[in-house]
Amino acid sequence: MNIKIADLMVKNVVTTQPHKSIGHVKEMMTNNNISCVPVVNTDNEPVGIVTSNDFRLSPGDSSPVSTLLSGHVYTVPAYNDISVAAKVMRKHHFHHLIVTHEKEIVGIISSFDLLVLLDDHKFVMKNPPTPSKKSKKKRH
Repeated sequence: MNIKIADLMVKNVVTTQPHKSIGHVKEMMTNNNISCVPVVNTDNEPVGIVTSNDFRLSPGDSSPVSTLLSGHVYTVPAYNDISVAAKVMRKHHFHHLIVTHEKEIVGIISSFDLLVLLDDHKFVMKNPPTPSKKSKKKRH
């Protein structure tokens, strides 16, 4: 498979800053019909990501969005193969990753974006499973 993350990612990324309120971020997500927003510092570098699922744990709409952020941000370079994004998502149990190019946010890739490969039949299993020897035994 020779598909790059840049081929599947969403390119128009809406971001927010840590001091913005949870209510403000909810409104941004609703207005833009999106389910996640990267949180960036003053240098526009990612410091976290907030998903609609995070609002279940929200202390209140007036609290800063920084209260929802975890300690580590996982990013993937746009030029990497999509298998890299899939491995990071699977290993860390994430559904969204921030895509970067030279530390700048250039996109978002989600587990749903990866499903496009299956839906478009672009994914082919390298070593499909073969029937086991036990299942080949004849029954009398």
